[in-house]
Amino acid sequence: MITVLLLALVIALVYAGYCLYRSAHLSEELQSTIAEGALILDVRTEKEYAAGHINGAANISLGTIRKRYKELDPQKAYITYCSHGLRSVKAANLLRERGFKQVYNGGAREDLEKLMKPH
Repeated sequence: MITVLLLALVIALVYAGYCLYRSAHLSEELQSTIAEGALILDVRTEKEYAAGHINGAANISLGTIRKRYKELDPQKAYITYCSHGLRSVKAANLLRERGFKQVYNGGAREDLEKLMKPH
C-alpha cells in the first residue's frame, strides 16, 4: 500500500514539474509570437466579447468557427483565447485540422493579457 502511495506521489510530482516547465516554455513562445504580429482570436460568444476583450482581438466564437474559418488567412499566425482555456484549445485544434500551421492556444483571457503586458 505504501509503495502505491509513493509511486502516486512521484508521478504527481513529475507531472507538476512538467506542467511548470511547459507553462514557462509556452509563455516564452506566445510572447515571441505576439511580438512577431500574431493575430489574437477571441473564440468566446459575441455577448462575452462585447462585455470585454483584448484590444485588437477578432471575435469568431467556437460555435461559428467551423463556418467562419474561411475568413482567416491560413498563412498568418493566430493565438486563440477564451474564458478558461478549453474553447481556445478546441478552436486551435479545429484550425490546425483545416490546414492552419501557426495556431497557438493562448488559454484564458486574463492569462494571455498578462503575457501581453510589458514587464
